[in-house]
Amino acid sequence: MLDKELQLELIRKTLSNGGEYADIFVEERKQTALVMDDGRLEKVTGGSETGVGIRLIYKGRTSYAYSNDLSQSALMYAASETSRAASGSQFPSTLDLRDIRPSVTLDIKLMPEVVPLGRKISVVRAANSAARGFDRRVKQVSAVYRDLVQKVQIATSDGFIARDERVYTSVTVHVVAVSGAVLQTAYESSGGLTGFELFEKNDMDELSLKAARRAVMMLSARKAPAGRMPVVILSSAGGTMIHEAIGHGLEADLAQQGLSVYSGKVGSRVASPLVTVIDDSTLSGRRGSFRFDDEGTPSRETVLVERGMLKNFMYDKLTALKDGAVSTGNGRRESYRHRPIPRMTNTLIAPGDEPPGRIIGSLE
Repeated sequence: MLDKELQLELIRKTLSNGGEYADIFVEERKQTALVMDDGRLEKVTGGSETGVGIRLIYKGRTSYAYSNDLSQSALMYAASETSRAASGSQFPSTLDLRDIRPSVTLDIKLMPEVVPLGRKISVVRAANSAARGFDRRVKQVSAVYRDLVQKVQIATSDGFIARDERVYTSVTVHVVAVSGAVLQTAYESSGGLTGFELFEKNDMDELSLKAARRAVMMLSARKAPAGRMPVVILSSAGGTMIHEAIGHGLEADLAQQGLSVYSGKVGSRVASPLVTVIDDSTLSGRRGSFRFDDEGTPSRETVLVERGMLKNFMYDKLTALKDGAVSTGNGRRESYRHRPIPRMTNTLIAPGDEPPGRIIGSLE
């Protein structure tokens, strides 16, 4: 991470030719991945990477530079190059940076980096053994373990520094079952913003057997009937559906370009009055959660659709400036090499009042 004085210098240099906003994004990531395929440990990878992204917003446009050389000279050069996109008055030199605290607590109990590699390997071995032992028709099992520790530090011309540490751990089991000429596949996965305690909460045998059971069951499954019909979706599957059907269309950059069916429809009815859609980055253990987004905006819950009425888009800093709005904490980056764009966190349909049995019973 960079010290405060250097970050102040970088922001001032970035804004030396003018601009509405600048930020310095520092990222350090360490990761491990294990792949067991056909009973053999095929791949063990790990590594770390550190870099800095420097951004300027000038007249609604972004200038961006990045470097994995963290020396002062390299970063000042990157800031100087970024500043060339602007031509105007210099930003006030009275800028100071204060540390801000997160509004949520997202606890990690067991950091993956302190867990021995052998213990991580035992996770994929257990997954492989459980799935293979389920039925002789299980012909192939692939088990994948991943962990990532990402530390970020964001300093902005708004006058603050935000810091976050995000710990992601996951496992996926993919099963292939064969009977004669019929081949079927199934997979199960588990993970999120969690440490190695994930495997204290989740039984690997149960996860693997669920995938194996589904693959074998599909071998004798009849074809699904075709045609238009009512469908009842499990709440966990409904999150995926709403992510695709509504979520992407409510990301402000797409809406501003007219690429969304929801462009210009804030305040209009877009769904049944039964439907309320929320984007929430404060949920404990979820893959889309964080303390601050990649622009340093604190995590929050954003109501996107309330009882069928479109209430809000998901904004980052740039798109919020264009609409005269405020960021909803959805500024996200692939890495320090990429500028932030508005993207979903954890998007879901809020629970309703109708009991599940009554929903199912209401169908013909």
